[in-house]
Amino acid sequence: MAKVTYSAGIDHVSGALSKPGKSGQHSCTKMLLATHRTAATQSNACNRLYLREKTVRSTEPTARELEIRARFTAVQAMVKARAKDLSKMAADQEAFNAQKDTAGGKRTMRAYLWKVCGQEYDAQG
Repeated sequence: MAKVTYSAGIDHVSGALSKPGKSGQHSCTKMLLATHRTAATQSNACNRLYLREKTVRSTEPTARELEIRARFTAVQAMVKARAKDLSKMAADQEAFNAQKDTAGGKRTMRAYLWKVCGQEYDAQG
């Protein structure tokens, strides 16, 4: 990790500055990542630069990992559909507003929908 100062006119950069190639003669093995912290802080050092090695997974995904991936995909689709469903929108907004200021309440509508849809998915299985 390194603290970074960019040239005049560039406040911050966030994302991959270089990526490893998938194949070919000039396939590099390192990735250069730049991040910009947006969380509130008292420090002005909010730009970071990381150099990551290209890694290859040595094992196949376990059954548990595949279950988690399937759940994520299903819940993601449910959240997307529910966010656009006009018949549930008003009730969802009321329920969200009722819980958001409670202990453990979700602070964003998307987080609330993930919670609700995740519970629905778990109840089905």
